[in-house]
Amino acid sequence: MKPVHRFTTFEATRSKLNSTSSTLTSFPASPASTEEGSALSTPIVRGECLLKYQLRPKREWQRDTTLTCNTDEFIAEALELPNFQERVQEYKKSVQESPAPEEKRSQYPEIVFLGTGSAIPMKIRNVSSTLINISPEKSVLLDCGEGTFGQLCRHYGQQIDRVLCNLTAVFVSHLHADHHTGLLNILLQREHALESLGKPFQPLLVVAPTQLRPWLQQYHNQCQEILHHISMIPAKCLQKGAEVSSPPIERLISLLLETCDLEEFQTCLVRHCKHAFGCALVHSSGWKVVYSGDTMPCEALVQMGKDANLLIHEATLEDGLEEEAVEKTHSTTSQAINVGMRMNAKFIMLNHFSQRYAKIPLFSPDFNEKVGIAFDHMKVCFEDFPTVPKLIPSLKALFADDIEEMVERKERRELRLVRAALLAQQRDSPEDTEPQQKRALTEEPHSPQSKKVRTQ
Repeated sequence: MKPVHRFTTFEATRSKLNSTSSTLTSFPASPASTEEGSALSTPIVRGECLLKYQLRPKREWQRDTTLTCNTDEFIAEALELPNFQERVQEYKKSVQESPAPEEKRSQYPEIVFLGTGSAIPMKIRNVSSTLINISPEKSVLLDCGEGTFGQLCRHYGQQIDRVLCNLTAVFVSHLHADHHTGLLNILLQREHALESLGKPFQPLLVVAPTQLRPWLQQYHNQCQEILHHISMIPAKCLQKGAEVSSPPIERLISLLLETCDLEEFQTCLVRHCKHAFGCALVHSSGWKVVYSGDTMPCEALVQMGKDANLLIHEATLEDGLEEEAVEKTHSTTSQAINVGMRMNAKFIMLNHFSQRYAKIPLFSPDFNEKVGIAFDHMKVCFEDFPTVPKLIPSLKALFADDIEEMVERKERRELRLVRAALLAQQRDSPEDTEPQQKRALTEEPHSPQSKKVRTQ
């Protein structure tokens, strides 16, 4: 089937990002239709978004409102931006000067960011989901917000069935909708993919808070039978030192490690809502990937992730919004980077940005050569880490107007805070109490004590 037309804004942003680094931010174009031409004599017209059919005065198809995306136009628009071409050339030159030796380069693990925004899906960033391709035949999904299946289709095109068949486990960090409501469609589409490729059906291993089961049970009872699609492992059973008294759960944990080629799959409670978890995956070859889920800076996550090869940490808010971050139990960019530094992570990828930073987040002074920014459909492997931070100058040039707007908004917010502090200070200052003191002095002679003093 022909895919639904993408939003023009998204297509434009994707094309511009591809012009900075086609290896890190690209994904296949819409797959060509494989449907055979109809043998019917009746004329057939394929539907398009905003395609119209006019009945009067003349019967005809009208395509004046159908949307078309010209990638070349978007790239040409980006190339006209001040300093953009220079920054891209500098990036490409730096990458060529220090390429990873081919004999040492490994494609796996490959990290594919499917959703890097928070709360609700938007045109540029979908909600949380990250695919870890452990090997050509095995992968794990970290969170599964709504639209995750659509993102997989956009990224892999005709290979979507193969990708779903390779999916061995899903980790759900907590029960906020932007982290788990895409799971149902993944389960159903995976069954179709296994059947399509003639592979035997096996339940998908799902590591999640136990509170997810009532939601799945209710859907199973009232909508569609799905519980046979999953084998659920309570996230609390994978915490360090957890006692697992259930033999079936023990067998599922062993199956999880064996199926995913993992030495360890550990979870820890993080500082977000109730029953929110982060996780750490330790491969049999020794690499370690840590995922924060949603959290404020968390010491348990730091300890669990010691010396990780990669930390994927949420950075929902910009620096200066620490109070809002506490209210919403999220992290700012500098707080996320600091967690990675304390963890001694070799590299830190920031994601889960507030949709107010849809195109790009504000950069903090703590950004360094060990920090990268995730975009939807960005894919990286460990050997790409040295080149990811080198993209930042190109990104700053590409989104200069957006950054300027965010900086102005930040300055206005800080000005409002300064004014509020000054007003509060004036209300509490001695100058404000001086008129009251003067009134008190003028009234003092009328007091009985004053009369007594005068008579003396």
